[in-house]
Amino acid sequence: MIVQNTSLLIALIWIWAYAQPIWSQEEPAILPGTYLLDWEGDISSRLIDSCDDFLLREIEKSVSRRARHWNRDFHTKEAYERSVDRNRNRFAHIIGMADQRIPFDKPEVLGKVAEGSGYEVFAVRWPAFGLVHGEGLLVVPQQVTARKAAVVVPDADHTPEDILGLTDNLPAKLQTARLFAEQGIRVLIPAIIDRGITHRKLSNREFLYRSAFELGRHIIGYEIQKILAGVDWLIESGTEDITIAGWGEGGLLAFYAGAVDTRITETRVGGYFGCRQEVWNEPAYRNIFGLLEQFGDAEIASLIAPRRLIIHSDMGAPEILVPAGTGGKPGRLTTPDSTSIRREISRLNLLVSGLDWKVSQENSMAPVGKTPRVLDLPDAGSRHSRQMTELDMHNQWLLHESPYIRQQFMSKLNFDSLEAFSVSTEFYRNYFAEEVIGHLDYPLTFSNPRSRKIELESSGVTAYEVVLDVFPGLFTYGILLLPNDLQPGEKRPVVVCQHGLEGRPQSTIGQEDFKAYKAFATRLAERGYITFAPQNIYIFEDRFRTLQFKANAIKKTLFSLMVPQHQQLTNWLGNLPFVDPERIAFYGLSYGGKSAMRIPPLVPNYCLSICSADFNEWVWKNASTRSPYSYVWTGEYEIFEWNLGSTFNYAEMTALIAPRPFMVERGHFDGVAPDEMVGYEYARVRHLYNARLKIGDKTEIEWFDGPHTINGKGTFEFLDKHLKFQPRN
Repeated sequence: MIVQNTSLLIALIWIWAYAQPIWSQEEPAILPGTYLLDWEGDISSRLIDSCDDFLLREIEKSVSRRARHWNRDFHTKEAYERSVDRNRNRFAHIIGMADQRIPFDKPEVLGKVAEGSGYEVFAVRWPAFGLVHGEGLLVVPQQVTARKAAVVVPDADHTPEDILGLTDNLPAKLQTARLFAEQGIRVLIPAIIDRGITHRKLSNREFLYRSAFELGRHIIGYEIQKILAGVDWLIESGTEDITIAGWGEGGLLAFYAGAVDTRITETRVGGYFGCRQEVWNEPAYRNIFGLLEQFGDAEIASLIAPRRLIIHSDMGAPEILVPAGTGGKPGRLTTPDSTSIRREISRLNLLVSGLDWKVSQENSMAPVGKTPRVLDLPDAGSRHSRQMTELDMHNQWLLHESPYIRQQFMSKLNFDSLEAFSVSTEFYRNYFAEEVIGHLDYPLTFSNPRSRKIELESSGVTAYEVVLDVFPGLFTYGILLLPNDLQPGEKRPVVVCQHGLEGRPQSTIGQEDFKAYKAFATRLAERGYITFAPQNIYIFEDRFRTLQFKANAIKKTLFSLMVPQHQQLTNWLGNLPFVDPERIAFYGLSYGGKSAMRIPPLVPNYCLSICSADFNEWVWKNASTRSPYSYVWTGEYEIFEWNLGSTFNYAEMTALIAPRPFMVERGHFDGVAPDEMVGYEYARVRHLYNARLKIGDKTEIEWFDGPHTINGKGTFEFLDKHLKFQPRN
């Protein structure tokens, strides 16, 4: 949690500084008690740059910080494996391995595909989890020389037939499955989701990633579960020695599968392995929440030790570019460079230096036998379509089940009294901070406030741009509006007025042509409120969206930065001599409405929150592939938040705001969601406040005949009522 750290001495200094009342001076150039803000250029752009630099530094620090999550025991190999079990379980969780696999006697044989020298090839299908199946090829040797098997995983843009050499789509060196087949080894080759486009301009992998991520699953985890279902069968059928091998995306899956399943005796990785510090620059379907907090490739490899790990660094990798403007996350995949591989192997050797074990680097080998004779190739397109449909339907089933999972998750709330309720929310508040939003464990720095007066077309209000330091290298910026009729000794409430997507503080005060805001910060100031319009960091399109992926890599989000910014802001506002620190409210539109759901739960200085033009059944909004309102279909590729489906929808977030007043402002024709979904989720809020907490007067929803906009009627009355303020007429 963010903790106020302004000392009593500093507070007294600033109270003294503000003792020269602004109303007694003639248009001061700066706010008394502040330094001159002399920055030139676009401060909002400067803010995004500072956030970017801050996150890159945090990513760099993640390498040295990982050690605190590990406690390796090198006394014996068995002790070592036990000592990293906790890390292995964490890794399985963040790659979305949450579903129970289904045991089966043997794969369903769909037909004979080919014959090779000493082996036969069959198209097979096997149950994995839920109603999801794995599909691919099974190579059956005519004479089994040992109880050994291999699982070989192709790259996403290649089929099992390609990697077995049944087509001419891959050079012989990459026909890894055929190499194993020639050795008389039983080989299972799963098909994986490709990077082609079925829906809009999104790759198939990103399409499935979006819903899965919101529901605590991942396209990576899904495919590993299919692979491991096959491993389960191989083990049950008597196999004692299992190799897993892969190239490209298949290299990633083989590497990760070897890390999570200790029954795999050998892992071979091609076209993957190296420094992972720029994972944020890869396509969205590589985004794993909190990966770099505990794991680089060296740490993942340490989960494979002391079993055999072989890196084929001569294989190259698929070169993939997802350009900007496609509706999906821009990103690229490239061949790991030799320096990156060497450095990561050096890190790995240091991590496991207490073991008598080394990772191996070997050149890949090409098969030498005759090309298998093709009999009847399966329809790869139909197979892939089935795989897509099954995973999509599994996501939608999870979405359907998610309210019951959240209900169970929130079952520790205590409604015996308001005090008991508040105590019981602390577990959830901490969980929300650590596992959903992402907490930055730094004390707030001295705010070092800077300001300068700006012109505003309102005769009753004085405006200042304000900059405050938050952490070293990170600041917050916004516009403070002060009514001109402030009297000496008077303390007034503050309304923090938050813009939406691509907005600016100027949007809320009427200096830019954003009609949806209706200059609500200025309107409230003209009614006598002090208002502050902060610059939140969702501006400049791909520049800010990339921040989300940099943050996700280290178990953070955009709100990990915005929460301490608002904590510092409200600390500073609360120390102003003309502000009542007990009456600081939050009122946000659109993305500002998203902020209204996520920031006040973690900033106790906010006494009230109003969510405008955003409130709805948020998990459905993000995970549904049926609804036209869903973010699955839009270009907001940063919007998805890890595992909200199992934890916090908007009603659960509101429980972290309660018992403070909370209001929703909703236009009937707002395209964010239909009325019925807004009403459904708000009914749960109403039940919390009215039925469970018996404080029904502290929550309201205003429905108005309008679009995605501030209405400024019922919400203004709500502010007047709960901030106990009599506005000017």
